[in-house]
Amino acid sequence: MKEEYSNPIISKILKFFDFIGSSAIDACNNVGNIGLFLYDSVNVMFTTRPKIKKIFYQMSFIGVNSLGVIALIGITVGAVLAVQSHIGLHRFGAEKFIGPIVFISMVREFGPVLTAIMVIGRAGSAMTAEIGTMRITEQIDALQTLCINTHQYLIVPRLISSTFILPFLSIFCSLCGITAGYLISVYALNINAELYMESIRENVVISDITNGLIKAIFFGFLLSLICSYKGFTTTGGARGVGIFTTQSVVYANVVIFVADYILTSLMF
Repeated sequence: MKEEYSNPIISKILKFFDFIGSSAIDACNNVGNIGLFLYDSVNVMFTTRPKIKKIFYQMSFIGVNSLGVIALIGITVGAVLAVQSHIGLHRFGAEKFIGPIVFISMVREFGPVLTAIMVIGRAGSAMTAEIGTMRITEQIDALQTLCINTHQYLIVPRLISSTFILPFLSIFCSLCGITAGYLISVYALNINAELYMESIRENVVISDITNGLIKAIFFGFLLSLICSYKGFTTTGGARGVGIFTTQSVVYANVVIFVADYILTSLMF
């Protein structure tokens, strides 16, 4: 038996399976921990009075301060969609469908997803860094010593504000993209303006808009949950804050893309 384990090939195979097993156990532990974190947060959300001032502050930080970058992203994506759609549809003489393509793409996909990605990079990373700094400097421990509910004070306002504000940011991003697509189509690609608008009215239904808003609600809750959780569990001093902040951005983006596929499959 000892000679078998001393074989380098067998040893590498065993190390590979050991790595797979430990990674699976770590993943299950992380899912369980974030599930308990979510349970505590939701329980506090519905059993205690919310911090209204903190909720409005977080709405301003997450929403108002993100308008500029979200407008820029929406405008550029809408313009690119119009140009690329024209390149493809012109070959079949179907330029009149550029309007519905831009509109539906923005409200269904690009509006909610790009908004979530930009909020994660700008506000989500700040959530993790702020809460993580409070954790390593023992400010959270001090709050608990003073009998202050840290979930009510730190987590719940961020969950509520991001869940509430992200649909509005998604609408704003979609409007910017649709407007840019209209301007590019009409004034740069010489598409008839009336035909452009008429094709949108004929092909777009209200469920396209509502389903995009539902996506934005889920994305807002998920990104704030992950970023807050990574900040709340930060360890390792100043270096740990950087590592956990990077992890929160990566994990939140991955979860958003996976959730986007799942929601799209269920809705459409």
